[in-house]
Amino acid sequence: MPKYQCDADARKAPKGQFVVYVGEELRRFTLPLSYLKNPSFQQLLKKSAEEYGYSDSRGIVLPCDESTFESFFMNSKMRI
Repeated sequence: MPKYQCDADARKAPKGQFVVYVGEELRRFTLPLSYLKNPSFQQLLKKSAEEYGYSDSRGIVLPCDESTFESFFMNSKMRI
């Protein structure tokens, strides 16, 4: 299982982290800023921008379901 924090109650991300929302239920995940440098994650962000634009009031919404998102981490070298 990937080492990311899923925290539905917190409003602000801790220092050095950012928040993404995934799936139809918009499940909230808190990820380290270092993920923003990963080319695979950058592609996922690009798809998000194409689908939802940059002005989505919900924050960063990734265009995939929760299981795909979790598989992304299982199959990548991204670790905390």
